[in-house]
Amino acid sequence: MTTSCRSWWRNCAIEVDSEMLGIDRMEDHITPIGPNVSKIRELISCLELCHHKAEQWVYNIIEAIGAGETKKGLGTRSPGQFHPAEKTWQNTCAALSAWCAGCPGSSVNLSLSIGTVPASQLLACLGERSPLKEWQVQRVIEKIRSCIHWPQSSDDPAAQYIWLLLSGGEYESTYRSQCPEHYKEHEDFWQTTVRTMIYDTADGDQAELSLALAIDMLWPCHWNFVENLQMVLEAIGGKLHPDKPFAACGRNIVLLPNRERMEIFSKTLRVFCGDVQEDTEVDKKLLAMLGEPTEVNRWLAASLDKTIRFQLDPPAELRVISALEGPAWIKQ
Repeated sequence: MTTSCRSWWRNCAIEVDSEMLGIDRMEDHITPIGPNVSKIRELISCLELCHHKAEQWVYNIIEAIGAGETKKGLGTRSPGQFHPAEKTWQNTCAALSAWCAGCPGSSVNLSLSIGTVPASQLLACLGERSPLKEWQVQRVIEKIRSCIHWPQSSDDPAAQYIWLLLSGGEYESTYRSQCPEHYKEHEDFWQTTVRTMIYDTADGDQAELSLALAIDMLWPCHWNFVENLQMVLEAIGGKLHPDKPFAACGRNIVLLPNRERMEIFSKTLRVFCGDVQEDTEVDKKLLAMLGEPTEVNRWLAASLDKTIRFQLDPPAELRVISALEGPAWIKQ
C-alpha cells in the first residue's frame, strides 16, 4: 500500500518513501508549526534545482534555518523591482515578435542580445519564413511571456500560455490526447508540432523529444534557457539533431552546472542532522550558519537535504520529461 505525500513534498514525489516518512515523523514531534518555520519549509517546497539561481536559493534557506525566519519567497519583491533575468526574457520576446511581424532576422536591432548571444544569430536558426513556423514561434513567445512577472501574469489572459502537449501541469507528466480547443483553428499546425521529433540524448542515452513538449518545458528561469531556446528555434527551422542535449527540469539533470556544489550542500545538511561519515566533504561556514541542531532545525535541514538529493537523482517515472518522446499516439 502506498501513501500519498504531504503537500511539503510536492516538488519531490507523489508517493512517500521510508526516508520521507521518517522526516514527517520529525515534523509530528514539533507540531504545531509556527508561521516563521512554516514559511521556511514552504521555501524548501518551492525549490527547483534547475532554476538559474538555485544555489542562492539553497543558501538563503540555510541562512533562514539558522535565523529562524525569512523574508524570501513569492511576493516579497518590492513594487517596480524586476527579476534580473527579465531583460533577457523581454529581449527574446521582442526579437521573436519582430520576426513574426515580418522583420528579417538579420535586420533585428544589432544591439539586442539574448543572454550573451546576438538575437540575429538565434533568429537565423529559423530559416525561411512559413505560416507553420510563425505559429510555432508565437507559441514560444506566449510561453516566455507567461513567465514574466509571474504570478501576476496568471490574471492576464493575454499573458497566459495554453500547454501544447502537457496537461497535468508543472509536476505531472500527463499528456494531451487531442488538440486543445484553443488551437483548433490551426489543428494541423498543432499536430505537426507535436509529431516533430528532436533527436538528442537523455542521461547519455539516445532519445526523442516532441517539439511541442520542448516548447512546453522552455522555462525562461532554467539555467540552460538560452541553449534550450536555440534548440527549439533550430527544430522549428528544420534542424532536429542538436549539438547538445535539451535540459529541462528532471531531463538531463546530470548536466546541472553546479551539481558538485549541491552535493556539498546535501552532505553538510546531513552532518548537521547527525549523519557523520568519514571523509564527508562539508562547508564549515554553512554548518555554522545552520545554528543549533534543535528539533525544528534538524527537521528543516533534513527536508532540504532530501529535496536536494531527490531532485539531483529523481526516479525515472517521476521526471517531468522522460527520455521518451511522450505519449505513444504521437508516432501512430
